[in-house]
Amino acid sequence: MVQKYQSPVRVYKYPFELVMAAYEKRFPTCPEIPVFLGSEILHESRSDDGAIHIIERSCKLNVDAPRLLKKIAGVEYVFFIQKNTVNWKERTLRIEAHNETFANRVVILETCNYSVHPENEEWTCFEQSASLDIKSFFGFESTVEKIAMKQYTSNIKRGKEVIEHYLKELISQGITFIPRWTPPPVCGQKDEQTPAAGDAADGDAALDSVALGTTKEQTGSSCPPAEALSSDADKLDADYIERYLGQLTPMQESCLIRLRQWLQETHKGKIPKDEHILRFLRARDFNIDKAREMLCQSLSWRKQYQVDYILQSWRPPALLDEYYTGGWHYQDKDGRPLYILRLGQMDTKGLVKALGEESLLRHVLSINEEGQKRCEENTNIFGRPITSWTCLVDLEGLNMRHLWRPGVKALLRIIEVVEDNYPETLGRLLIVRAPRVFPVLWTLVSPFINENTRQKFLIYSGNNYQGPGGLVDYVDKDVIPDFLGGDCMCTVPEGGLVPKSLYQTEDESENSDHIRLWTETIYHSASVLKGAPHEIVVEILEGESVITWDFDILKGDVVFSLFHSKRAPETTRKEATLPSTSAAGDNMQLIDKMWVLGVDYSHMESPLVCREGESIQGSHVTRWPGFYILQWKMHGPPPCAATSLPRVDDVLASLQVSSHKCKLIYYYEVLASKDFRGSMSSLESCNSGFSQLSGATTSSSQSQSSSHLSR
Repeated sequence: MVQKYQSPVRVYKYPFELVMAAYEKRFPTCPEIPVFLGSEILHESRSDDGAIHIIERSCKLNVDAPRLLKKIAGVEYVFFIQKNTVNWKERTLRIEAHNETFANRVVILETCNYSVHPENEEWTCFEQSASLDIKSFFGFESTVEKIAMKQYTSNIKRGKEVIEHYLKELISQGITFIPRWTPPPVCGQKDEQTPAAGDAADGDAALDSVALGTTKEQTGSSCPPAEALSSDADKLDADYIERYLGQLTPMQESCLIRLRQWLQETHKGKIPKDEHILRFLRARDFNIDKAREMLCQSLSWRKQYQVDYILQSWRPPALLDEYYTGGWHYQDKDGRPLYILRLGQMDTKGLVKALGEESLLRHVLSINEEGQKRCEENTNIFGRPITSWTCLVDLEGLNMRHLWRPGVKALLRIIEVVEDNYPETLGRLLIVRAPRVFPVLWTLVSPFINENTRQKFLIYSGNNYQGPGGLVDYVDKDVIPDFLGGDCMCTVPEGGLVPKSLYQTEDESENSDHIRLWTETIYHSASVLKGAPHEIVVEILEGESVITWDFDILKGDVVFSLFHSKRAPETTRKEATLPSTSAAGDNMQLIDKMWVLGVDYSHMESPLVCREGESIQGSHVTRWPGFYILQWKMHGPPPCAATSLPRVDDVLASLQVSSHKCKLIYYYEVLASKDFRGSMSSLESCNSGFSQLSGATTSSSQSQSSSHLSR
């Protein structure tokens, strides 16, 4: 497996030329980096005008590895080839390095870029990326990978410290300014320009005396390198990470940046906030693949049920305001928002019977959305990253009524939704006045709570929460609510029994027996089965209408197509060709098997392959009346010729189709051409400020259609 690393943008608040002078002090040896034993110049060249300076070195490193492993490998040191290209005109440096030792067994590639800060030309930016691919190493591949990653990450932070050390050394020597590069004098102006040219030459010579090792790939180009300066607004600054996201290890920073880049590439336009992405990474121990899967499912859930609008659209019923015993109450000692829940005083059975699970779930989701909002506000107020909140649960009054099976069942469903979509938002859970019945409830609930979350629970029975080691360790005295012996008046409702006259009727409770969230959601869900595509038909009565669509691929890869037919297809459900997929409830087929493509129906759009996790928006301007069919079918390998055997890759690809079922959510709409306002359609009703991912739209035109697609 290839291990990758991508750094955030690190900023030195010094001019590029001064940073280069500090960098050159690392050569030929650097006592500040013990593993770096020395270097030797293999090749050096300059452009005619002196703007481009290239140095190639052989660097000798001491690897901190077990003696036995070194003996088996037969080497004491490892050698790297480093190519540095500095462009004084563009003020950029590119460093490219690869291992020379064991190059046939291990491939290590590293690229670093120094460039001028896009908003302040007196500052310098630094980025680096690297990859490690261990093909074979005498049976010690896993050990070598761990050693390499450990040593590399430990040297990342040290590298910045070394540059800052030499910058301070230069300043202590009185070197605070190095002139920028200037073009050499043209013929006929040599005598007049000698002083200025001499100054520039002196600056270059001063750097050369330290064996310049800066790099930049483009030679003489007026455009800065893409790696260094493209999309600066989308890059993460190391200072920003520390200020708003907290202390992260180099590999954790890399995971955040790589997942963020993936979202930008596959979900063009708006992506979740960085702290939200980071929560999913933490929930999956910074395993990018697992975090990406969890995050994509959550984003699709938010989009489908319009969770982004819940704070604006959800208005709790008056019954909740009176009987739901929870509310926000200042913050704890760490600055986390504090939520108080008097669960023992809450009539959970009465609330479920009076409101149903869905209303309770909506209310809990609104609390979580409000919690995230409060975390952002407290981050700005206290000047440090606050990404989670504290929950104080008072269990006084908890009894067997709270163990009512439908109520516990609703609680478990709510926990499941919150765990899947709001990971790592709970910083601490303080449970006080736990009665004897609490272990029974805990036994039922705890298996459904993530292990990382359970470790944040602190449980106090009786009056153990009072005094040292209790609430005062986590909450200021002047914030402890009055019902727990504090001096602060708490406005959380006191609850009580919900009158039975407010209970739902039997028919009403049956209709709300399962969690549906927004039953009026504009999105539909569908399954695409092997041999059974999902199709929908749109009847157009007059030309020049616009069909718009918006769909997310939740599982598997599908091919999306748009067809036109003058014949009305029959609306029938068909089973999949596989006996194991009998539940094809949300799968619809319309195109008759006897229909001939090009005769009975025709393509209006070129088939579009859509990968798992992608969000697709598009539109089609109709030219003729008739029936337009939107089709999603499972993506598979291209069919082989009749005389040829299946390729190994095709067989493996077919085996990798998980349970022969793809899932998606979709929305479509038909607009009059005069009402159409862009390729994303006029979907104000579902445009999400958080997870509705919009982006730049590319156009594709065909002889019979005009369409727009965006990913």
